[in-house]
Amino acid sequence: MAMRIMIQGTMSNAGKSLIAAGLCRIFRQDGYRVAPFKSQNMALNSFITKEGLEMGRAQVMQAEAAGMEPTVAMNPILLKPTNDIGSQVIVNGEVIGNMSARDYFAYKKKLVPDILAAYHRLEEQADIIVIEGAGSPAEINLKENDIVNMGLAELLNAPVLIAGDIDRGGVFAQLLGTQLLLEESERRRVKGFIINKFRGDVSILAPGIRMLEERGGVPVVGVVPYMQISLEDEDSLTTRFDARQEAAVDIAVIRFPRISNFTDFSVFEQFEDVSLRYVDSVEKLHHPDMILLPGSKNTMEDLKWMRQNGLEAAILHRSAETFIFGICGGYQMLGKQIADPHGVETGGVIRGMGLLPVTTELGEQKVRTRVGGEILGGMLDGCELSGYEIHMGISRPEGDCEPFCRIRDEITGKERTDGVFAGNVCGTYVHGIFDHGSIAGKIVRHLAERKGLVLGEDGVDYGLFKEQQYDKLAATLRKYLDLDAIYKMMREYE
Repeated sequence: MAMRIMIQGTMSNAGKSLIAAGLCRIFRQDGYRVAPFKSQNMALNSFITKEGLEMGRAQVMQAEAAGMEPTVAMNPILLKPTNDIGSQVIVNGEVIGNMSARDYFAYKKKLVPDILAAYHRLEEQADIIVIEGAGSPAEINLKENDIVNMGLAELLNAPVLIAGDIDRGGVFAQLLGTQLLLEESERRRVKGFIINKFRGDVSILAPGIRMLEERGGVPVVGVVPYMQISLEDEDSLTTRFDARQEAAVDIAVIRFPRISNFTDFSVFEQFEDVSLRYVDSVEKLHHPDMILLPGSKNTMEDLKWMRQNGLEAAILHRSAETFIFGICGGYQMLGKQIADPHGVETGGVIRGMGLLPVTTELGEQKVRTRVGGEILGGMLDGCELSGYEIHMGISRPEGDCEPFCRIRDEITGKERTDGVFAGNVCGTYVHGIFDHGSIAGKIVRHLAERKGLVLGEDGVDYGLFKEQQYDKLAATLRKYLDLDAIYKMMREYE
């Protein structure tokens, strides 16, 4: 059996994902084979493995920190919200259907064998498994048949650390209140608290820490400072959407209500002279140098949203002079028409924005694959690309239009073209395209040159940048966590 440690939190965005990623990197640095595990993730940011299976990007980030190839065993259940009360349910990388929250709550216990099988597959590859919970273990309405917090800890016989976010205030009430609402058997499983996102002089916390340890009955194993780490975060609570300042090169991402895979654009945040802004109104759009239309979990509804709030008209008005790039759902919106004959989203037919000569029909089967290839025109002509596709639709170019790229499907081995160029507008189904090679750098330089600017940087090696961030994260946690205590907890549960 692998050693294991579970990180739970007092709430969403308490920092579980980053703490788990940092521990993955630390254990790897210490010579262990490490794997992350989260039984159930709810997110619209997803990833396609080399087998063509879908999983949450948080566990991909943690796998990168651990130096392992991401596999769906690390995240056997992925819920992708389709509306306020329902989600697409993905098990072991495959869609099994859409369920309401009530139906899934009644169904989820049937997925325990899948969870255990996935975990045991990881045990064959890893010496240590770092397990992440979801939300809070003290959510009374979700405790029955729990499969992701204390219920999972019981299934796997894992010791638990609970993290609280002091930056939001009330961390002592968070941690003690969580402990109070647990069952006695669950409290015995909690081996320590982590106070996360602290700013200031830690000595000021000493009286509170003593009280917390006395009343909580477990030690505080670390007070972790607020870290300036640039890694992928939970899509529903990311602070990336709050950025407002405009730089020499200004890029605006349309923030759809059902935005997915916004991590496609994170690489642009690493350029000093670039601002990446997420906008949800005409008033916030201004006059960016590039407009990005991201993926969407409900393309037709998000297109209607743009149409109703005026963003569509504003983008059309700027299309003659502004570079516009759509990925996946954004690509579909830029076309002439989207049809949904099978009711995959809302059914019916909707007019597209008409900026690309493309028609889309949403299908019942999800396309999931990894691709590599070459961009065929425009400022990126000849650039190698690498990425992945996740979509329910097929888009068909009309007439004699210029394809965006030629790609090779890494799952089937087949070659084909993808996407369309039309003046300043282009679209593709390939997620992760900007992360590869010099593509992001070339775009930034091109946008700067159009304004008569010369930027000093040639580009960003995004892979190297992320590795440096994982090392920085690990170094910080080594300094502020009691790793000897954490190793001892894990060994007691071997």
